[in-house]
Amino acid sequence: MRLFRSAALVAALAVALVTTALMIPRQAQAHGVTMFPGARTFLCWQDGLRDNGQIISYNPACAAAVAQSGTTPLYNWFAVLRSDGGGRTSGFIPDGQLCSGGTGGPYDFSAYNAVRSDWPLTHLTSGATIQVKHSNWASHPGSFVYYVTKNGWNPNGPLKWSDLESFGSVTDPPQSGGPGGLNYYHWNVQLPSGKTGRHMIYIHWIRADSQENFYSCSDVVFDGGNGEVTGVGPGGTSSPTPTVTPTVTPTATPTGGGCAATWRTIATPNWPGHFQAEVTVRNQGASTLNGWTVRWTYGGGQGFDGSPWNGVLTGQPPSVTVKNAAYNGQLAANSTTTFGFNATGTAPDPAPALTCSSP
Repeated sequence: MRLFRSAALVAALAVALVTTALMIPRQAQAHGVTMFPGARTFLCWQDGLRDNGQIISYNPACAAAVAQSGTTPLYNWFAVLRSDGGGRTSGFIPDGQLCSGGTGGPYDFSAYNAVRSDWPLTHLTSGATIQVKHSNWASHPGSFVYYVTKNGWNPNGPLKWSDLESFGSVTDPPQSGGPGGLNYYHWNVQLPSGKTGRHMIYIHWIRADSQENFYSCSDVVFDGGNGEVTGVGPGGTSSPTPTVTPTVTPTATPTGGGCAATWRTIATPNWPGHFQAEVTVRNQGASTLNGWTVRWTYGGGQGFDGSPWNGVLTGQPPSVTVKNAAYNGQLAANSTTTFGFNATGTAPDPAPALTCSSP
């Protein structure tokens, strides 16, 4: 599932952060891996984190990594680093060790190089624009270079530098929140077109104020997805592709400057008592929309499991209100944005009637 699977894990986070803080190595001055699309260490940390702060993995690939290296690497999921990286890539980090940043870091992440088909997986659409989120556990100036595996890459072999092609970079992107916790750098990037099936997105963070570098392996599949994550949590590994119900319910009467919203249900057959939903907001007017609010009413006792992504929940069920996030409230004429969420209960059928207004 996307980010935390349940509100209970938010409480577990406080315990885990205390444990993590005690494990930060003195030689590591910054920390960070990719949170979306989620890196192996980040999603395995989410997969195994329990209410009491313990890590007991559900995902078999994550469980095998813990069996090999213990839980200490996952309590330090943000520390896949080399203090002597200095921007180096091929010839410095050996082929087959890209996901661990080689073997010279403060923790043993070698288990996360394993060639397996059951790592947690983020579902994406080739050519789409996504917002990358990269942990800013410690904040420093620098550049992020992002790669994707080439067409024809064999996911059944060790990841090599020659498998990768760069599709962009960004320097000193904005941050959401300060260092520590689950705050992050963020930037928008258009994914390469012509990608299908399994791939790896690899992000190399090169600090400008020291030789320290960070390395992130994110397993993705280009299958028309919108950021759904599978392989995390109980029962999360047996159905790698979410079942999508493509029917949508448009706003009956757009109000407030031509704002309209549509609903899409994403079934989660291996997560009983839960579902995912995605809402697309469209500016149907001729001028720029400055802020939006979507409302609907549940009739079956449904609730939220965690907070929405790309939207701010301001009205609780049964009368739900979601407003734009700080970065996606301005929509040009005929443009769209989406927000989504994990929910408890049975997915409403038919979908709820949505109203959209601006602001």
